[in-house]
Amino acid sequence: MSPSVIDEVVVPSATPKATKKNIGVFTNPKHDLWISEAAPTVESVQNGDELKEGQVTVAIRSTGICGSDVHFWKHGCIGPMIVGGDHVLGHESAGEIIAVHPSVTSLKVGDRVAIEPQVICNECEPCLTGRYNGCERVDFLSTPPVPGLLRRYVNHPAVWCHRIGNMSYENGAMLEPLSVALAGLQRAQVTLGDPVLVCGAGPIGLITMICLKAAGACPLVITDIDEGRLKFAKEVCPEVITHKVERASAEDAAKAIVSKFGGIEPALAIECTGVESSIAAAIWAVKFGGKVFIIGVGKNEIQLPFMRASVREVDLQFQYRYSNTWPRAIRLVENGVVDLSKLVTHRFQLEDALKAFDTASDPKTGAIKVQIQSLD
Repeated sequence: MSPSVIDEVVVPSATPKATKKNIGVFTNPKHDLWISEAAPTVESVQNGDELKEGQVTVAIRSTGICGSDVHFWKHGCIGPMIVGGDHVLGHESAGEIIAVHPSVTSLKVGDRVAIEPQVICNECEPCLTGRYNGCERVDFLSTPPVPGLLRRYVNHPAVWCHRIGNMSYENGAMLEPLSVALAGLQRAQVTLGDPVLVCGAGPIGLITMICLKAAGACPLVITDIDEGRLKFAKEVCPEVITHKVERASAEDAAKAIVSKFGGIEPALAIECTGVESSIAAAIWAVKFGGKVFIIGVGKNEIQLPFMRASVREVDLQFQYRYSNTWPRAIRLVENGVVDLSKLVTHRFQLEDALKAFDTASDPKTGAIKVQIQSLD
């Protein structure tokens, strides 16, 4: 790229503009967690000299802490995705455009956007068939070695920055976990009146529950081992039936679940924990010809009640991230069909990110979704 083109990058003299140094939240293979200077530098943002064709600079305003962020910090890996060096976390973000490359015509400085945290190749079969979550050469932000969004400034392709209008940055950041739930509901093919089981009352399970209620699932049962989370689920969705998981065989656990449905076997179970015992109980619980749809991430290998699934023709289906969900997610939030505002229980400034991670990783805090903000 020639210097003359770089000089044309739109960096307004008025607000919004970059004035503070760029900092990010890092971890490493030693499981350290710290805040340090991050790329691009504030000088680079001001000059626009690292902004590539098709990119915009986003001042990140709100970022949610995902369970995967905590897992990369605490355990250093998720399956084959391994932290190999200093690594920036975070992939649930919304912010404000503060610079655009002259090749970008879809966005302008001052636009509020939610960031879809992936950059695809647009050449492989999954990309060309519209299932780009399976891109063979994807750069997914926060998945090692690709740095994440827990920074003050980020350069990102405009095509993956979705305008959110007057939506709050907080809700904009929640569009990422909402996308996970929407991808699951779409592939699981939920229909009006389906009795549905949700396994796990963490953030993804709760958002899935909210979406299922909006989609007309009934009765709707959610399970968890934590009574506090089940109480929270009831506050968010009074119609949901809660069930506290006790230590029991998968078959007995399933019987207890079915009793909460009033004896109705669920047509669908959406499993949001990835825990072996929870998946097994879901397989035992669903009806003949039912489906267990697994969103949760678990161990590399697990044991399943194979013959129960076989003789009951239970379909097992799995999910990896999402594709083509952001426009739908934005419409649902903008029109009040889905309300995620209650799920953000704790908020911290970027400079206090270490406290935010301590809060998110400690079950005693009662945190559901912790967000890190940089609103000035």
